[in-house]
Amino acid sequence: MIRQIQPKTTTRRDLLRMTGAAAAAGGAAQVFGTDAFAQTAVGKTKAIGFDAFTIFNPLSVDAVIDEIFPGKGTQLASAWRTRIFEYCWLRTLNQTYVDFWHILDDALVFAFKAAKIELKPDARDKFMDAFLRVKPWPEAVEALKSMRQAGIRLAYVSNLTPKMLTEMSQSAGILDLFEHILSTDRVKAYKPDPRAYQMAEVVFNLSRENIVFAAFGGWDAAGAKSFGLNTFWVNHVNAPIEELGVRPDAIGTTLTELARYVTA
Repeated sequence: MIRQIQPKTTTRRDLLRMTGAAAAAGGAAQVFGTDAFAQTAVGKTKAIGFDAFTIFNPLSVDAVIDEIFPGKGTQLASAWRTRIFEYCWLRTLNQTYVDFWHILDDALVFAFKAAKIELKPDARDKFMDAFLRVKPWPEAVEALKSMRQAGIRLAYVSNLTPKMLTEMSQSAGILDLFEHILSTDRVKAYKPDPRAYQMAEVVFNLSRENIVFAAFGGWDAAGAKSFGLNTFWVNHVNAPIEELGVRPDAIGTTLTELARYVTA
C-alpha cells in the first residue's frame, strides 16, 4: 500500500491567500467569475486539473530545432526536455525556485554546451519562442469542450508560467474553458512536490475523490496519485509506466479517452 504524501509547508490558508492576491492583481493567473462555471458535474468527477502537455504537443519543438540543425532536432530537443525537468526537480529540492521560462533557457544552453554545438542568439530566441507556439494535440480542443459541456470544472495544474499558459490557450481558442490557471509559481515548488497538486484541491474547494488529475508524464501521474488524486495518464507517446511503486487509476492515449472516463 502506498502512503499518501501529506504537504507540510503550505497550508490551505496560505494557498487561498496567494490565489486571492493573484486575482486581485489582475494577472494572467486568473480566477474566473462564478457565473460561467456555476454548473457542476453530476457524477463523482467534478473537476479536472491538467498538465499543460496533455493538451499541447511539446514534441513539435523538435522540428523547429531540425530546421537549423538538420538531422539533430530530435536528439537535441530530447536532451533539452530531459534537462528541463531535471532542473525543475533540483531547484525544488534545493529551494532555489525560478520560473519555468528561466528553466527553459538554462536547460537549452546546457543541452547545446553538452552537445558541443554553438547556440547563436537568433537560434536561441527561436527555440524558446517555439515553446509558446506549441499546438494542441489533434483531439484536444473538442475533448475539452465536451468535458466543460458535461459540467466538469477545468484548470491547469502546470509547471509553466501563467503567461505561457495564457498565451498558448488564447492562441488555441480555449482560454475561456478554464476556471483556474494554476502555475507552480504560486507555491514556488515544481511537480511532483505535493504543494503543486494541493493547489487544485484548495482552489476547487473539493475533496480529492472529486478531482481527476490528467498527467502527460508518467512521473507526474505517479506524483499526483501519491498525493491522493484520482489520476488519469494521458500517455500520448506510449511510454512504459514508471517504476515508482504507484500506478495511475486509468491510462489512455488521448483526451477523448479522458473525457469518456470522467463522464462515464
